[in-house]
Parts: sequence; structure tokens; C-alpha cells
Amino acid sequence: MFRQIIYTVILSSSVITAAYCAEEVEKHLLYVGLPGVRDDVSLGGEGIAVFDIDREHAFVKRIPTPIRNAAGKVEAVKGICASAATKRLYFSTPTRLICIDLSSEKPLWEKSPAGGCDRMAISPDGKIVYVPSFEGPLWNVIDADTGETIAKIEPKSGAHNTNYGLDGTRAYLAGLKAKLLTVADTRTHTALKTIGPFSASIRPFTINGAQTLCFACVNDLLGFEIGDLESGKMTFRVEVPDFKKGPVKYHGCPSHGIALTPDEKEIWVDDAFNKSVHVFDATVMPPKYSASIKVRDESGWVTFGIDGRFAYPSTGDVIDTKSRTIVAALKDENGKSVHSEKLLEIDFSTGACRAGDQFGVGRVRASLP
Repeated sequence: MFRQIIYTVILSSSVITAAYCAEEVEKHLLYVGLPGVRDDVSLGGEGIAVFDIDREHAFVKRIPTPIRNAAGKVEAVKGICASAATKRLYFSTPTRLICIDLSSEKPLWEKSPAGGCDRMAISPDGKIVYVPSFEGPLWNVIDADTGETIAKIEPKSGAHNTNYGLDGTRAYLAGLKAKLLTVADTRTHTALKTIGPFSASIRPFTINGAQTLCFACVNDLLGFEIGDLESGKMTFRVEVPDFKKGPVKYHGCPSHGIALTPDEKEIWVDDAFNKSVHVFDATVMPPKYSASIKVRDESGWVTFGIDGRFAYPSTGDVIDTKSRTIVAALKDENGKSVHSEKLLEIDFSTGACRAGDQFGVGRVRASLP
């Protein structure tokens, strides 16, 4: 089956060849890091579970991963990213960053950066990984080929979540203990400016393709706030209407998961207490509420496949974005439910040819000719 992405998704001139698969027969696979909800192995076990998107998300295989520490205890997967340009997959635990060759499915290296690891992001050309320390003061800038640390950036924000701009010139660093989003210059690996302050500490966030806007979950808000990446100011606070906040199992905040559809027409945001994902029209500012979708458990993350056909909350539900209905549920080789906050699509033709993102980042940069 051959698919073409009809909106602009080119990440940078160095990876244009990876933007489309070369042959007509493709495989579209979902890679799911496990355990992907804390260290709870009851929600899918351990390793990287792979699902076939074109066969109703049927289970394909499980890639063994070295996620047990020296004491034999399973560590949670904290983040996942991949590069089609270099054909590598990366995942982090609180103590380690691990690189896997997508062809052999064997680990290439394992490193323990200073301060541990959290949810990282990879450059569009696959050469650099920005790795937050585990809720610590700094981000380690990692050579993606060797795993060596080449620089450090220290916002002292409780390092937690990371996004990389589509043009490769900026990285966006959010900490659990800060109301400011740090913007890093990826050429010099230095902090360039901050965005905000937001009303509370920033939790999951995403950015649009043009790198003019960020959309952020913040503590105590059922909804999200919007930051202007050009002016540096927080511009809008958007609340989910007609839903009440309540106690949640994970993360301690009402909304812990936000994503732009790749075409940037909608914003989807999680609601753990009400076991829902809420949809907003992002073609207007501020975005306008349009729908809610019930999921099978509390969701703490949401992202999209590369072409935007499917949304993936952390509950393992697969949502058709057009009809806004659940069309599948991720299940392992034993038929047990799989839940994870660390997942992304990777497509294959002659090897890996296209890689998605764990964050639902917007992918519109300019109008097509």
C-alpha cells in the first residue's frame, strides 16, 4: 500500500529523502515502549511492542530491551524517539539512554548521562538528542551516533519534557518546577530565551510546525494554555467546558497529554478523571471546543500517527480522528491490554524510511506550491 502525505511535513533539507518511502509496498508500524505507564508491567509487560497499523493494529512482535537495572528491577520507559535518516530507535529510563538499530533490532549502545534521563527529543537529521536529566537541573546534549555528551544546558527547572523544532534550529525544554519554557539554540547548545510565565508549572506540551506557538498542559488545569514563541508571552488559557476535575491515578494534574493533528487543524487534550480525550478546533484562536471521546481508562498521554489518521491515547485505544470513534485496542501476544505513554509510528520500505514522534507536533510549515 502506498501513502503520500499531502501536507508539508519536510523536516529539513538533510532528511528530505526520508520524508517519503521509496517503494510502493510499505509497512506502517507502531512502536510502543513498555512498561510505558510508570513501571507497571501489568499494562503490557516490558520491551518494545510493535503493532501493524494496516492490519487493525495487530500485534507483530516484541523487541527485548535491557530495561532492568543492576538489581534486576524493571525500569519505566521515560521517553522514545527515532530517526529514519539513521535508522535508529532511542528510549530512556530514569537512569539510562539506549540506542537500538532498527534493522537488526539489537542495542548499539547504552549510556548513563549525568543526572539520569527523562523524555527526550531527536534532531530532524538524527544527529543530536536532547535528554533531560531525571527531574533535575539540566539537559544533556547527546551525540546520537556515539551516545557521548557534547554539551549541557542548565535551566534548573526540574527537567522533564523536550521538543525539537522541524527545522532543527531550536529545542524546547520544559521542567516540572517551572512556569517558563526554555528555548535552546541547537547550533550553540545554549539557552536562547524563555516563554511565559504560564499560570503553573508546565507539563506535556507541543508546538506547531512554524514554531510560532506552543500548547501546554499546566498543573491544576483541565485544558491547556498557549504561548507565543515569537513574543515570548502566554496568550490564551483554554478550559474544557462542562467537565469537572477530580482525583487522578498518575501525574497529579487534570490534563497530562496534548497533541496537534499533523495538519494543525485540531488540538486534542487528555482528561484523566473523566477518562476522556477532548477535541478543540485549532483553526481559530483561542481554539474552540468541539467534541469529547471516552476512552477505557485514565489517559496520561496522546499523540498521532504520521498521517494523522489515528490518535493514540496512553490507554491503548486507537481512535479514528475523522470519525472520532475507537476502532481498535492495543493488545499483546497474549491478548492482554497494552497501555503506554511512550509510542510512535515508524514506516518501512527498504529499511526505516519515515519516523513519527511521541509528541503530537504540528507538521505544517508552509503552503504547498
